[in-house]
Amino acid sequence: MRLISAETQALHLYGYMGVVWHSLSRHLFFVLLCYKIKQMKFGVVVFPGSNCDRDVQYVLGNVMGQKVEMLWHKDHHLNGCDFIVLPGGFSFGDYLRSGAIARFSPIMQEVMEFADKGGFVLGICNGFQILTEANMLPGVLMHNNSRQFICKNIYMRAETDESLITSKMDIGQVIKVPIAHGEGKYFADEATLRELNTHRQIILRYCDAQGRVVPEANPNGSVENIAGICNRAGNVFGLMPHPDRASEERLGSADGAKIFRSMMEAVTIAEKRAA
Repeated sequence: MRLISAETQALHLYGYMGVVWHSLSRHLFFVLLCYKIKQMKFGVVVFPGSNCDRDVQYVLGNVMGQKVEMLWHKDHHLNGCDFIVLPGGFSFGDYLRSGAIARFSPIMQEVMEFADKGGFVLGICNGFQILTEANMLPGVLMHNNSRQFICKNIYMRAETDESLITSKMDIGQVIKVPIAHGEGKYFADEATLRELNTHRQIILRYCDAQGRVVPEANPNGSVENIAGICNRAGNVFGLMPHPDRASEERLGSADGAKIFRSMMEAVTIAEKRAA
């Protein structure tokens, strides 16, 4: 029988305890993070043709530890949700224009009234298109310059740290997330662009890995490399890239989690100040 020295036994025990402590510390960090960030109730609107609603549900519920309720497009209530998300996909098959039909779904009246009262609304990809069709955000989303559907990872940088969804990012910070759209070219007239720039409503721009806003980094031809904007009041947001598809390292990037974490912490801080 092979004898193991006391020193070897101690090393094995030390290694085992290290693994246990590493696991417990990660769990403790997650518990403390959830304690620090008030648990909110998110409503994810599901339209016929939505295909990223479950991605958003998973990130908010499993990764961020928040309450999530799925809202059907024919609902006439938001069930007391604190934050509404319009997910990506192809609502109503993108007939007429992307988001043009979904904009008239019954629940959108509730969403618009919610936003008018200061409620937070985020539109991702098709959700962004719906928000522009509903005139909740300025501008339009048009066919990509290539006239092709584009699905790949891109880089975008934060243009401000005063926006709810970039509040935990540094100005100029670059993140890598995927895009998946055929009509993602953002366009607005000169007067609207001046307003957006003046009031810092352009919150994200396409860039290269070094953070340079150059034509080569623009995947769809968006004016001024715009990837995401907010309304004048700062409570409605839209972006074409998918942070919901890049919120865990096993997906190739966890950069998208910075956007979700930003908006949750910002809302918590705002509510504490209001109280």
